[in-house]
Amino acid sequence: AGIDLNQLAKIAAGFSRKSEISIKSAGNLEMIWCPPGGFAMGPSAIDAQPSHEVVLNKGFYLGRYEVTNRQYRELTGKGLSDNFPVYVSWKDAASFCEKLNTIEELPFGWNFALPSEVQWEYACRAGTTTTYSWGDTIATSNANYNSNIGQTSDVESYAANPWGFFDMHGNVREWTADW
Repeated sequence: AGIDLNQLAKIAAGFSRKSEISIKSAGNLEMIWCPPGGFAMGPSAIDAQPSHEVVLNKGFYLGRYEVTNRQYRELTGKGLSDNFPVYVSWKDAASFCEKLNTIEELPFGWNFALPSEVQWEYACRAGTTTTYSWGDTIATSNANYNSNIGQTSDVESYAANPWGFFDMHGNVREWTADW
């Protein structure tokens, strides 16, 4: 008896319809489903890319919050045990995802990984067309930035974007799988 790929696809499709999941092995890391869709990405000051249309043909899950020190410690045994976002290297962030892949059982073809830059911006924009998900200007009431550089805040200290993601701007850098 071989593997029925059609059945596995049905299982994966059923899994993908859940709007939220919780990953127990990582301290109940909450993930939100981002459906397939498109948006105007950029412009990017980093690589001088102009604004351009991007389409994601597949949906994905992304963490509702930044991974906290407590969640990182629970999975890796390293670090602090507070509700501040973990501040680790790209390599450590990727290793965290790999560790989840060895512990969690996911449907065929699914795995934990850092999001691509496109996936991250899509989730960050959350269907909005403004510079930030809340508008075109930023203030210290919107995000941990400016005079707070060098200090982190508890996750969920600021309002969520329209899709329910917290701290997409400010606090700590967000690692992506690509540049």
